[in-house]
Amino acid sequence: MTKLNEMIFIDNYPKLDLHGYDRDSARVAINDFINDNHKMKKELITIIHGVGTGIVKEETKRTLQKNPLVIDFKICNSNEGCTIVQIKV
Repeated sequence: MTKLNEMIFIDNYPKLDLHGYDRDSARVAINDFINDNHKMKKELITIIHGVGTGIVKEETKRTLQKNPLVIDFKICNSNEGCTIVQIKV
């Protein structure tokens, strides 16, 4: 099992880009993306929410905290508009 602190190349992980999404559609897209990647046994995924006003970023955090498939998540060190998520496989 990979730990989030050990990851190096985030470009290799499946990505969900939430630019242009509102709060509700972002929540649905995040949960669908997590479910799809859980079925494909992908352990690490990337969610790009951007910085902007912080609405989608906050909704991303809230959604990840509530999703039972999420083991851990953190904001990417090199890009605060991106969150790396570890899900159950």
